[in-house]
Amino acid sequence: MTDPRLPAWLTPPPEGFTAEDLDNFPDLPAHTELIDGSLVFVSPQKDFHTTMLYLLESGTRRTVPPQYRVRREMSVILGPRQRPEPDLIVVRAEAVSSPEVSAYQAEDVLLAVEVVSPDSEIRDRERKPQLYAKAGIPHFWRVENTGGHPTVYVYELDPATSAYALTGIHHDKLRLTVPFDIEIDLTEIERL
Repeated sequence: MTDPRLPAWLTPPPEGFTAEDLDNFPDLPAHTELIDGSLVFVSPQKDFHTTMLYLLESGTRRTVPPQYRVRREMSVILGPRQRPEPDLIVVRAEAVSSPEVSAYQAEDVLLAVEVVSPDSEIRDRERKPQLYAKAGIPHFWRVENTGGHPTVYVYELDPATSAYALTGIHHDKLRLTVPFDIEIDLTEIERL
């Protein structure tokens, strides 16, 4: 028997939670993700994570084509039991339909970015990229902290295998023409 004084999200149903459940639970901790039907709570972030996100967000906003929008820490519905929250996404502009949007659909996402944190290494390096690829998100970037310096791993979806293929590893400068022209000086993190 469930204690009525406890939040409903504390006890998962036998089949796990659904993506829709995240919008219906009051007092759910901020940035809660749904991976394989289970709630995942985010730990407080380190300075590298926050600073790297700022650098990527501002750099991406400068060059994103007008038919897209950049969003930070918004969840993406990949399926009934999958609603992760990438650190950064680029979505189709028409998907930004109102300020009340709490999640985007996978088919609206062009790019998902994860800045790896110590508490989420396996999710960020393995499970989330698998889920993003299976959902058809065309581009994925994984950012690692290598001694206080960022390393950005850039992936593109191979439609024949529905898996990501590594297209580049960037240390000092992220310079790409796909999915759009972008150039970010990664060494700027030292000045932020």
